[in-house]
Amino acid sequence: MLPRDISKLTFYGDCNSGNCMKVRWVADMLGVDYDWVEIDVTSGTTRTEAFLALNPAGQVPLARWPDGRSLAQSNAIMLYLCDTTPGGERLVPADPFRRAQMTSWLFWEQYSHETAIAVRRFQKAILNKSDDEIDPTLLPKGRRALGVMELQLTYSDYLVGDALTLADVALVAYTRWAHEGGFDLGEFPAVDRWVRRVEFDLGVVHAREVA
Repeated sequence: MLPRDISKLTFYGDCNSGNCMKVRWVADMLGVDYDWVEIDVTSGTTRTEAFLALNPAGQVPLARWPDGRSLAQSNAIMLYLCDTTPGGERLVPADPFRRAQMTSWLFWEQYSHETAIAVRRFQKAILNKSDDEIDPTLLPKGRRALGVMELQLTYSDYLVGDALTLADVALVAYTRWAHEGGFDLGEFPAVDRWVRRVEFDLGVVHAREVA
């Protein structure tokens, strides 16, 4: 049963989902007061009538405010939190062009990165499918995405400018778990260093050290 009566911001999310966790990391960094409702995406909960009444797309993460407003899509939620919470400006470049660069990474993450790396990790590590059962195009597509990041991070510590932005938060969410999808970050040393750097900035335990 999903809670209907809320008195503060509520996030509905699955802790196994990078998309959900990046919203949680930003909220924690900004000191946002919220309730977390854990939703197992493999259980069918997001397809129930109760959840679809909150988000017709049937996806998490979902943010819901006490006044009844709901907002879906992880990157949209992160941007809104930064735009409306004191301190949020430190994760969003003030310069319009830099902000546009950050936004371009957010679009790229959902279109070219998440669709390969997150999907393959979900199939392999969450659903326990064998490599033969997984779309064979996902591995080369994910490696190409990591290669794009490697080129950028060879010359910079962060994806935009010289400080952590939402671009880094968005992209680290699944990159840190890429090994669970069969991707070897040892082939992408700049990306591997960046993952550890961003995890440190977020106060997150390195993925390979999580029990």
